[in-house]
Amino acid sequence: MSAPRPAVVVDASTAAKWLPPLHGEPLALQAQELLQRWMRAELDLIVPDLMFIEVGNALWKTVRKGGCTRAQAAAAMQLLREHELTVIPSQSLLDAALRIALDHNRTMYDSIYVALAASSRTQLVTADEKLASALAGYYPVRWLGTL
Repeated sequence: MSAPRPAVVVDASTAAKWLPPLHGEPLALQAQELLQRWMRAELDLIVPDLMFIEVGNALWKTVRKGGCTRAQAAAAMQLLREHELTVIPSQSLLDAALRIALDHNRTMYDSIYVALAASSRTQLVTADEKLASALAGYYPVRWLGTL
């Protein structure tokens, strides 16, 4: 029997960079390499259900700014849904996330990902350098730029 694959929690700032309308963003190559490693079955990717809403919001902003069409945004959202990521309900993380948010002055959105990483005993990979810098000393948070 083979050893279990390592797992990584990814947040919306990382997952959004997998999608064609956002391929031009900084750190997109690193994010896409992480996705490729998942596709090669080298690791598992875990996300809270909140991630889809946040990526949808990023796509909405991209359409509003003229960075892509509505059809391109819809196709990108469909592509994201087709990835069979491990999805965890955010509700199960609320208490831990609130403690993290209050203790470290972070948003609940960010704290949900951190709580998921802590509870699953894995690492959060984020493209949000400020989040990684603020919490890396307390929780398993890594900036995408260091991969």
